[in-house]
Amino acid sequence: MKSLILAEKPSVARDIARVLNCRKNICGAIEGDRHIITWALGHLVTLADPEEYDKKYKEWNLSYLPMIPKKWDLVVIKQSARQYHNIKSLLFRKDVDQIIIATDAGREGELVARWILEKSGCHKPIKRLWISSVTDKAIREGFANLKDGRMYNNLYHAAKSRAEADWLVGINATRALTCKYNAQLSCGRVQTPTLAIIAKREEEIRSFKPEDYYGLTCNAGGVTWTWQHKNTKSFRSFKKDYIEEIRDSLKSKSLTVTEVKKTLKKTFSPGLYDLTELQRDANQRFGFSAKNTLNIMQRLYENHKVLTYPRTDSRYIGTDIVPTIKERLRACNIGPYKNFIPGLLKTPIKTSKSFVDDNKVSDHHAIIPTEESVQLEHMTNDERKIYDLVVRRFISVLYPAFEYEQTTFKAAAADEIFTAKGKVIKAAGWKAIINFEDEYANNDNPEEYTDTFLQTDQTLPPIKQGDKFSISQISLTSGKTKPPKRFTEATLLSAMENPVKYMESKDTKARKTLGETGGLGTVATRADIIEKLFNSFLIEKSGSDILITSKGRQLLELVPEDLKKPELTAQWEMKLSDIAKGSHKDSAFMKDIQSYTRALIDEIKCAERSFHHDNLTNTKCPRCGRRMLSVKGKNARLLVCQDRECGYRETIARMSNARCPNCHKKMELIKKANEETFVCACGYKEKLSSFKTRREKEGAGVTKKDVQRYLKTQKEEPVNIAFAAALSGIKLDIK
Repeated sequence: MKSLILAEKPSVARDIARVLNCRKNICGAIEGDRHIITWALGHLVTLADPEEYDKKYKEWNLSYLPMIPKKWDLVVIKQSARQYHNIKSLLFRKDVDQIIIATDAGREGELVARWILEKSGCHKPIKRLWISSVTDKAIREGFANLKDGRMYNNLYHAAKSRAEADWLVGINATRALTCKYNAQLSCGRVQTPTLAIIAKREEEIRSFKPEDYYGLTCNAGGVTWTWQHKNTKSFRSFKKDYIEEIRDSLKSKSLTVTEVKKTLKKTFSPGLYDLTELQRDANQRFGFSAKNTLNIMQRLYENHKVLTYPRTDSRYIGTDIVPTIKERLRACNIGPYKNFIPGLLKTPIKTSKSFVDDNKVSDHHAIIPTEESVQLEHMTNDERKIYDLVVRRFISVLYPAFEYEQTTFKAAAADEIFTAKGKVIKAAGWKAIINFEDEYANNDNPEEYTDTFLQTDQTLPPIKQGDKFSISQISLTSGKTKPPKRFTEATLLSAMENPVKYMESKDTKARKTLGETGGLGTVATRADIIEKLFNSFLIEKSGSDILITSKGRQLLELVPEDLKKPELTAQWEMKLSDIAKGSHKDSAFMKDIQSYTRALIDEIKCAERSFHHDNLTNTKCPRCGRRMLSVKGKNARLLVCQDRECGYRETIARMSNARCPNCHKKMELIKKANEETFVCACGYKEKLSSFKTRREKEGAGVTKKDVQRYLKTQKEEPVNIAFAAALSGIKLDIK
C-alpha cells in the first residue's frame, strides 16, 4: 500500500519527491515505491458563489439580502479543475491507504488540503507533515515525525469558520452597498478598518495648524551648546520674544560648566524578522510593496530553500533550533558574510531570551536562514536584497551589544541652562553587521518624530566641571511644528499590526484583545488587504505616500460604524484562536456571525445617504456607452466603466522605470491613440520611438558583465579606445 502526499505547490512536491526517491511522473503527480506525491495550486476548492445556492442571486438585488446558506457548498475553481480531478482520482486509488497533508503549516494551508478532501468525499486516515522549511533535512525530519491528522481538526475548524464568516459579512455588505448606492463599493472586516485608519490620519493632517517655535544655540570652548528650559526641559519655545531676550542677555557673558556626566550605554540587535517587520524594512529601504516582499520571500523559501517559512508572526526561535545555528551559519558563510561568521563558528553560540523563547514561538519561528548552501549568483537582485536583510539580522543577534560612551555637559549662563551631548563608540558589536541606521530598531512608531535643536553626536573636547568659556556665535534657531506623516506601506503595516492607538473605544479589555490577536489581519493577509484597497481605488499613491480617494472617503460615510472599527476583527481573531485551541465551538461563532450579518444589512437598507461620482469623464465606454471614471491605480492611471456589470477598463498612463534626462525622476508613459509618450513632472516630454533611438545611441542595454568581458579582452591597450566598436555585436536590450 502507498501513502498519498498532498503538497500545496508543485515546487514543494518535487522537493519531497526527490527526498523520498519518487521519480515516476504520472498525471498530476510523482510516484515511488511507497509514496505518491501530488500538489494543489494554492486553493483548488473554495466556497460557492451566491448564485450556486439560488439562481436568483445572479441578480444583485437589495431585497434578496442577507444571503445566509443553510449548508455551505464547495466548488472547484475552474482554472485549476484539471489538477483537482487528478488529485481526486489518486485519493480513491485502491493502493492508497492514507493521506499525508504536506501543505503549508498554518491555518490557511490546513484549509487548502481539508477542502480538497471534503469536496472529494475522501475519508481515508490522515497524517500531517508540519515543517518550517523545505530543505532536504527538514523534509526528512518531518517525515520521521509525522503527526496524527486529527490533532489539527480544530485548526481546520478555525480556518473554515474564518472563510465562512468573511463570506457572510464581506459578500453581503458589498452587495448591499453596491445595490443601495449604484456604485462599485466593497468592504470587509479588515480592509474597512484599515481604510478608516488612513482616513483618520488624513483628517489629522488637514486639520493640523503649524506653529512657529524657536530655540537658541551658542559656541563656547569649542562646543555647540543648546538652550534648555529650566522647568519643562524642552529645547524649544513658542515665544519668540522670550528667546530673543535670552539671546540679548548672553552678549559678553561667559558660560560655566556645572555638570559633566559620562555614561556607558548599550543597544542590542533589533531582533529576528517576522513577516511584517521584514515587509516594513523592505519597503523603507528598497521601496518594495508588502505583496512584492512576500512573493520574493516565497521564492527564497520554496525555490532557493535558503530561508524558512515566511508567513510567521513570531520574532523568536525555539530551543530546538539552537543546536542547528552553526550549521545555518556555515550555509551562508559566503561573500560579504565571511567577515562576520568565522568568528562565531570558532566559539560556543551565545543565546538569550531576546531571540530564543519557546513561549513566544507561535505556529512558526522567526524567519532565519536554512542549512541549505547558498548560491547568490542564482538569485535575482531583489532576492539578494531580501536574503541580505534576513542573514544580517540572523548574524546580528549572535553578536554583542553596540556600546558607546554618552557624554552630557550641563552649563549655566545668564541664569539659563545649556546642554551639549556627544558620544564615543567603544564597541561596534552588532552594528558591524547592520551598518546602516535602522529607524525601526528603537522606534515602535516610525511615522512619528519630535522636533529638537539638540545635537547628540558632536565630538566633545575634554572639559571639566567648573570650566568657564566666553560665549560666541549666539544663534536664534527656528522651525515649524509638522503634521503627522502620511502612511507609506511600511508604516501602514505597523499600524495594522498595532492598531490600538487608532481605536475610538477606551475599553481596556478590547484594547488588550486587539494587542493579543496581532492587530488587523494576519502576517499572511496584510499585503493582500493593502493591494485590494489599491485595486478597488479606495486609496492611491503619491510618491511613496498613501492617500485616501474620494471614493474611499464616501465609502466610510456609508459603511455601518461597527464595520470600521478595529475591535471587530480583534473579537473575531480571539474567537478563531479559541476554536483552534479547542476552547470555543465553531457552531457558536457562526451563529453569532449570522446574527451580526442580518443586523448589518438592515442598517445599510435603512440608511438615508447618497454616493456621487466626482471623477466622471466625457469619455464613453466602448462596450456600453456609459461615461467612464478616471481613477488612479497603484502605478497607473485608468479609465473604468461606471457600470459594475460592464467591467470595461483601460490603462491610459503608467509609471515607468525610465528616467528623465533633465531631473532624473521616473517618467510616466502616456498612451494616446497609437502613440506612446514619456512625460515627466518637470515638463519634459519625449515620444517612445525617440526615447528608444536616444537610448540606443547612449549604449543602453550593455550590462556590467558585457563591460567586464570586454575589459578582460584588453591586454596593454588603453581602455579608452573605441568602446562602441568592441561592443558592436552586442544586441541592445531596450526597456
